[in-house]
Amino acid sequence: MNAWLPIAVVASSLVTGIVIFFLPEHRRGVRSLLNIAGALLKLFFVGWMAVGMIRGETYESRFSIILGFDFLLKADPLAMLLVGLSSVLWLLTTIYAIGYLEGWKNRSRFFGFFSFCVTASVGVALAGNPITFFIFYEFLTLSTYPLVVHRGTDEALRAGRTYLWYTMAGGALVFVGTVWLHVLVGSVDFTEAGVLRFMDASLYPQFSIIFFILIAGLGVKAALVPLHGWLPVAMVAPAPVSALLHAVAVVKAGAFGIVRVVYDLYGVAFADARGLLTPLMLAAGFTIVYGSVRALTQDDLKRRLAFSTVSQVSYIALGVSMLGPLATIGGLVHLVHQGLMKITLFFCAGIFAETVHVKKISAMNGIGRRFPWTMGAFTIGALGMIGVPPVAGFVSKWHLGLGALGSGNGLVILVLLASTALNAGYFLPILYRAWFRDPDGPWDEHMPVRRAEAPLLLLVPCIITAALSLAAGLLAGSEWSPLALARIIASREYVP
Repeated sequence: MNAWLPIAVVASSLVTGIVIFFLPEHRRGVRSLLNIAGALLKLFFVGWMAVGMIRGETYESRFSIILGFDFLLKADPLAMLLVGLSSVLWLLTTIYAIGYLEGWKNRSRFFGFFSFCVTASVGVALAGNPITFFIFYEFLTLSTYPLVVHRGTDEALRAGRTYLWYTMAGGALVFVGTVWLHVLVGSVDFTEAGVLRFMDASLYPQFSIIFFILIAGLGVKAALVPLHGWLPVAMVAPAPVSALLHAVAVVKAGAFGIVRVVYDLYGVAFADARGLLTPLMLAAGFTIVYGSVRALTQDDLKRRLAFSTVSQVSYIALGVSMLGPLATIGGLVHLVHQGLMKITLFFCAGIFAETVHVKKISAMNGIGRRFPWTMGAFTIGALGMIGVPPVAGFVSKWHLGLGALGSGNGLVILVLLASTALNAGYFLPILYRAWFRDPDGPWDEHMPVRRAEAPLLLLVPCIITAALSLAAGLLAGSEWSPLALARIIASREYVP
């Protein structure tokens, strides 16, 4: 069973998606039941695997494929960080999407690709070697494209073409790096503290070139500047898709891939000795500031959140690129914390857009009076992004700051301070408008509601993710927190 459990985690959403494709549009109840059942089953398998790993069990599925490559799914602490986030947020996003897409066309197609998207995300997390990672990395591109263009408008189709150009080019670079590495050293698995440091020293110059090819390819989905152009454009997608792209799927696949390459392929000490981490740190630092500056000027709420993602996801790469366990902890835990906070913000933006058709920040005056629970959840997410305690974002920034001090990176401290000030600059005006200004007039109601301020299928998920963002900060000292898992990972990556 241990060999099949990683496959079951991946297959739970894959099979769900295949079945949903064959459902007629009018079978709404069956489709919703399948979606929820698949999400719950995945959560059950992930929980089973997590409990087993605590007891010392190992979970690995390996199959030989063509040209000497192995298809390998393996559960390790780093994989569980993303798999746990994906399984929890898939369930909540599924509930949200069922309510959001009420009355839309082509829902079977949407939820089929939606399930494929999550399949690819957990596959990326569980991939035990570069070729398996590449397979799921490209599957993620192909499964998210139909979601980006789901509306079918000219704007959506243009956004989809931009998305494909960027992500396919990034995938091609990952493919080149993976094949080149295979030619040099054969099939290698991701190994804690890195595997390439044990190879022939004559190959080191080529390893350096391969490193930058892989980082460039992964940097497209991680939205490192100047490879970020697809992300703001893709905001034409429905709110559940935007939430998934920013919190757990595409951008996290890129950031997670960078973590794998640095820690479990090269090894952080080896990469640092080869001078590979400094360019990554500079790119991440520039992206953090650039994304925040661009967010300041956006009046469209989803575009402001998109540029915020460009900035925030690079905290992960920043933590990876600094030599030291504390910085590693800060970067890794932000992979989870950013997902919880950002999905909350997009859930709330979707409620505003669908219920009262408010998409612009300039139209949000007094919206907190109409949506106190929704805006309360948005406020928690926004304050967390700024780094206000006790929300989860503070924990991430605190460890990144300590890591920068410990490694003597004064420039990183300046980046963190500048980013925090800019975060406040583009989030606090939204909160001021929503809570302290009078509404411009009566709201233009687009979605009928009865008692709650919004349909419960939309409202409940965003309240839960906001509560999780707060709990991840308040309970950071718990042995079950994302911070505790990040500490375990850091302790294993920094070994002789």
